[in-house]
Amino acid sequence: MPFSTDNNAKPKSMKRAKEWTAEVENLFRFQQAGYRDELEYLQCKLGALIDKWPETGFVKKLQRRDDTFYHFSRSRECQDCDLHKVVVYGY
Repeated sequence: MPFSTDNNAKPKSMKRAKEWTAEVENLFRFQQAGYRDELEYLQCKLGALIDKWPETGFVKKLQRRDDTFYHFSRSRECQDCDLHKVVVYGY
């Protein structure tokens, strides 16, 4: 997912996910933890490392804004019925 180098980048567009992809899966995980996407997570957590499953590349663990953690499994968590909840932002 390409990002702008500007640390305060704001999204210029948004759309809902229509089909499942690995990118949509990771966006689902960031949005479950209360963030827009990976860029906002890195802005809020000031360069924190993002744990990912080596087999799938999916996000493994995220720290929420209240300093608790979300732990995700290595398999798909965003079911087809949840696709309409995922927002894909364009920069």
